[in-house]
Amino acid sequence: MFHFLLRTIPRPILIRLSYVFSWFAPLLFRGNKVQCPVCGHSFRKFLPYGYGGRTKRDNVLCPSCLTLERHRVLWLYLKQHTDFFTTPRKMLHIAPEQPFLGRFRNMKHLDLTTADLFSPLADVHCDIQAMPFANRSFDVIFCNHVLEHVADDMKAMRELYRVMRPGGFGIFQVPVDESRKSTFEDPSITSENDREQHFWQKDHVRLYGLDYPDRLRAAGFNVQRIDMADEVGEELSERFRLGHADNVYRCDRPLA
Repeated sequence: MFHFLLRTIPRPILIRLSYVFSWFAPLLFRGNKVQCPVCGHSFRKFLPYGYGGRTKRDNVLCPSCLTLERHRVLWLYLKQHTDFFTTPRKMLHIAPEQPFLGRFRNMKHLDLTTADLFSPLADVHCDIQAMPFANRSFDVIFCNHVLEHVADDMKAMRELYRVMRPGGFGIFQVPVDESRKSTFEDPSITSENDREQHFWQKDHVRLYGLDYPDRLRAAGFNVQRIDMADEVGEELSERFRLGHADNVYRCDRPLA
């Protein structure tokens, strides 16, 4: 039933409904087998999530704050490897993520702008391939699970580079098929069924391979790939329900 709702209800409506769902879901999953490092709550298990095919999986969605694996690895990375939670920054969050939005808004040291083409959560509605922001506007940019939806991802990457200040950094997570050396894209694949088969989800237009960091470097970024599941160890990785495929891709714009 849960997967059926994900596939049939339009995403803007799902976003609004999820806030109501998060009020009572924690009561149904009380326990201490898994824990979300973002909200700190423990449960007997997480909820299932996914739109179908390779994206459908069990025990991954936090009933309280709605984090998935990619949100939890990012939070751990920010906590353990950055000064994100203490240093004043001007921030752009593309496709603002529900588990983070309220938390980031409450961080007084962040000057936050959110942007998306359709999301009801966004401050600015725009196309990431042509953003209405001045050059070198932001110290930090988050753009997670967006580029696989964009017709010209290289144009979007160049836009992200353009609006980032020298010395700034971004986190640009995407689904990556680590069995592929090269990213696969074919504009002739347009049906939802075919896209789900080839790109893992009906609204994806490509499937990234191990060359994803090289594509970011071609836009000008210095790139690091961080596997937080490996870093925290097997026991915590299982308790937090992290995924080795959900890596953090940190992109820095050089000072020069």
